[in-house]
Amino acid sequence: MSRYQFIEDCTEPWPVQVLCRLLAVSATGYYQWRQRPAVVPVLWHAAAHAAFTRPARRYGARRLRAELRAEGHAVGRYALRA
Repeated sequence: MSRYQFIEDCTEPWPVQVLCRLLAVSATGYYQWRQRPAVVPVLWHAAAHAAFTRPARRYGARRLRAELRAEGHAVGRYALRA
């Protein structure tokens, strides 16, 4: 759980400024975190895992990217490395 999530969960009994001070977080950073859009789950993770395990885990990032693109997933080579 992130500090910001903890602050959001505990704002009922305590004010945001007090929680931010205790957790060494700026209140501005907390309010910016609340305005960020929700993270969209990546749909190609399961397909990448399946494609990687098929050939005995010998695919590199370039070959894996080519196979995922052939299946219709838009994924970059550097996203696969992470």
